[in-house]
Amino acid sequence: MITGDITTHHDIERLVDAFYATAMYDPMLAPHFEGLNFEAHKPRMVAFWAFVLLGEPGYTTNVFDKHVHLKISRPHFDRWVELFCGTVDALFEGEKARDAKLRATTLGWTFAEKMRALRGE
Repeated sequence: MITGDITTHHDIERLVDAFYATAMYDPMLAPHFEGLNFEAHKPRMVAFWAFVLLGEPGYTTNVFDKHVHLKISRPHFDRWVELFCGTVDALFEGEKARDAKLRATTLGWTFAEKMRALRGE
Protein backbone atom coordinates (compact mmCIF):
# COMPACT_ATOMS: atom_id res chain seq x y z
CA MET A 1 0.00 0.00 0.00
CA ILE A 2 1.48 3.32 -1.08
CA THR A 3 1.60 5.79 1.78
CA GLY A 4 3.43 8.75 0.25
CA ASP A 5 7.13 9.47 0.05
CA ILE A 6 10.02 8.24 2.18
CA THR A 7 10.39 10.95 4.80
CA THR A 8 11.06 9.33 8.19
CA HIS A 9 13.26 6.76 9.89
CA HIS A 10 10.13 4.64 10.27
CA ASP A 11 9.67 4.72 6.47
CA ILE A 12 13.22 3.40 6.07
CA GLU A 13 12.51 0.58 8.54
CA ARG A 14 9.36 -0.29 6.63
CA LEU A 15 11.27 -0.38 3.35
CA VAL A 16 14.06 -2.55 4.75
CA ASP A 17 11.60 -4.97 6.37
CA ALA A 18 9.50 -5.32 3.23
CA PHE A 19 12.46 -5.65 0.89
CA TYR A 20 14.25 -8.30 2.91
CA ALA A 21 11.01 -10.22 3.50
CA THR A 22 11.13 -10.79 -0.27
CA ALA A 23 14.88 -10.88 -0.98
CA MET A 24 15.72 -13.42 1.73
CA TYR A 25 13.36 -15.93 0.08
CA ASP A 26 14.09 -15.16 -3.56
CA PRO A 27 15.48 -18.29 -5.26
CA MET A 28 18.47 -16.42 -6.69
CA LEU A 29 19.32 -14.33 -3.62
CA ALA A 30 18.27 -16.54 -0.70
CA PRO A 31 21.44 -18.68 -0.65
CA HIS A 32 23.49 -15.54 0.06
CA PHE A 33 21.41 -14.78 3.15
CA GLU A 34 21.87 -18.20 4.75
CA GLY A 35 23.16 -17.77 8.27
CA LEU A 36 22.32 -14.07 8.36
CA ASN A 37 20.78 -12.98 11.63
CA PHE A 38 18.40 -10.44 10.10
CA GLU A 39 17.41 -8.82 13.40
CA ALA A 40 21.06 -8.22 14.29
CA HIS A 41 21.90 -6.96 10.79
CA LYS A 42 18.78 -4.84 10.31
CA PRO A 43 19.96 -1.76 12.29
CA ARG A 44 22.97 -1.46 9.96
CA MET A 45 20.80 -1.68 6.85
CA VAL A 46 18.37 0.87 8.25
CA ALA A 47 21.25 3.18 9.22
CA PHE A 48 22.72 2.89 5.71
CA TRP A 49 19.48 3.80 3.92
CA ALA A 50 18.66 6.52 6.47
CA PHE A 51 22.09 8.01 5.77
CA VAL A 52 21.69 7.73 1.99
CA LEU A 53 18.08 8.94 1.71
CA LEU A 54 17.52 11.15 4.75
CA GLY A 55 21.03 12.38 5.46
CA GLU A 56 20.98 10.93 8.98
CA PRO A 57 24.47 10.84 10.48
CA GLY A 58 26.14 7.82 11.96
CA TYR A 59 26.75 5.38 9.12
CA THR A 60 30.48 5.08 8.39
CA THR A 61 31.00 1.50 7.21
CA ASN A 62 32.30 0.78 3.71
CA VAL A 63 29.35 -1.13 2.23
CA PHE A 64 31.32 -2.64 -0.64
CA ASP A 65 33.97 -4.08 1.67
CA LYS A 66 31.22 -5.83 3.65
CA HIS A 67 30.01 -7.63 0.50
CA VAL A 68 33.20 -8.25 -1.48
CA HIS A 69 33.64 -11.77 -0.06
CA LEU A 70 30.28 -12.94 -1.44
CA LYS A 71 30.14 -15.01 -4.62
CA ILE A 72 27.74 -12.69 -6.39
CA SER A 73 27.82 -11.20 -9.87
CA ARG A 74 25.83 -9.03 -12.27
CA PRO A 75 22.66 -11.22 -12.34
CA HIS A 76 22.50 -11.16 -8.53
CA PHE A 77 22.83 -7.39 -8.43
CA ASP A 78 20.27 -6.98 -11.20
CA ARG A 79 17.81 -9.13 -9.26
CA TRP A 80 18.55 -7.20 -6.03
CA VAL A 81 17.84 -3.91 -7.82
CA GLU A 82 14.66 -5.31 -9.41
CA LEU A 83 13.30 -6.44 -6.03
CA PHE A 84 14.38 -3.25 -4.25
CA CYS A 85 12.77 -0.98 -6.84
CA GLY A 86 9.62 -3.11 -6.83
CA THR A 87 9.42 -2.79 -3.06
CA VAL A 88 9.83 0.98 -3.24
CA ASP A 89 7.11 1.19 -5.91
CA ALA A 90 4.73 -0.91 -3.81
CA LEU A 91 5.15 1.27 -0.72
CA PHE A 92 6.13 4.81 -1.70
CA GLU A 93 5.94 7.49 -4.33
CA GLY A 94 7.67 10.83 -4.60
CA GLU A 95 11.11 12.39 -4.85
CA LYS A 96 12.80 10.27 -2.16
CA ALA A 97 11.24 7.11 -3.57
CA ARG A 98 12.68 7.93 -6.98
CA ASP A 99 16.02 8.73 -5.33
CA ALA A 100 15.96 5.37 -3.48
CA LYS A 101 15.53 3.53 -6.78
CA LEU A 102 18.27 5.56 -8.46
CA ARG A 103 20.65 4.97 -5.55
CA ALA A 104 19.92 1.22 -5.52
CA THR A 105 20.45 1.01 -9.28
CA THR A 106 23.74 2.90 -8.98
CA LEU A 107 24.88 0.69 -6.09
CA GLY A 108 24.01 -2.48 -7.97
CA TRP A 109 25.89 -1.41 -11.08
CA THR A 110 28.90 -0.14 -9.11
CA PHE A 111 29.17 -3.25 -6.96
CA ALA A 112 28.87 -5.57 -9.96
CA GLU A 113 31.55 -3.68 -11.88
CA LYS A 114 33.93 -3.52 -8.91
CA MET A 115 33.55 -7.24 -8.25
CA ARG A 116 34.04 -8.02 -11.93
CA ALA A 117 37.24 -5.98 -11.95
CA LEU A 118 38.54 -7.55 -8.72
CA ARG A 119 38.01 -11.00 -10.19
CA GLY A 120 39.75 -10.03 -13.42
CA GLU A 121 36.71 -10.68 -15.58
